[in-house]
Amino acid sequence: MAKPQRKNQRRRRREPKEFEEEVIQVDRVTRVTKGGRQLRFRATVVIGDKKGRVGYGIGKSSEVQGAIQKAVSKAKKSLINVPIYSGTIPHTIQVKFKAAKVFLKPAGEGTGVIAGGAVRKMLDLAGVKNVLSKSLGSNNRLNTTKAAYKALSELRERPGLETDQSKSKKAASAPTSKGGASVKTMSKKEAKEMSTADKRKMTPKKKAPAAKKPAAKKPAAKKTTKKSE
Repeated sequence: MAKPQRKNQRRRRREPKEFEEEVIQVDRVTRVTKGGRQLRFRATVVIGDKKGRVGYGIGKSSEVQGAIQKAVSKAKKSLINVPIYSGTIPHTIQVKFKAAKVFLKPAGEGTGVIAGGAVRKMLDLAGVKNVLSKSLGSNNRLNTTKAAYKALSELRERPGLETDQSKSKKAASAPTSKGGASVKTMSKKEAKEMSTADKRKMTPKKKAPAAKKPAAKKPAAKKTTKKSE
């Protein structure tokens, strides 16, 4: 028996988001007014593309989903570029925001993100893969988030060295063949399987050498003969 066809079998493909979102904290806050207490929600959200850009935002609304949407829109306005070298931060830094202190230190490959809470989420969304951190002072998530954001915004670039972001841009802009593979990174097997016509298209055409003009002939010297006396 054939299964009956259902309508709308094809699911709509969701477009990939530019930034990933992480909700750090959702709090219930009340406002005392003349008519009584008004219950609202406050959401703290961190966004990032894992390529060096990160930001945070705080939104309030009568519903949780509305508060998150407001926080995301505010976070997009506070984006910063974090310099990353070989998957880690360029130097050690310690920042204090009110009673919260955040200490960050670069680490070698394979260390991972040694952090917790809001600091870990912010470092992951920024694209940092190896780092050592310590949260000192207050454990308030909101103040810790602001301290980590301040620490990442105060990082300085290393003169004379390329960041991971610039390297990835250069790799993306490298010349590619029709199949999409880079010309320089093509393996030997792929080069053998390629047809001669494709190879001719990939190899730059050499200009033919200009034909040399024939040298102009010099007029022959006239022979002088002595007249017989």
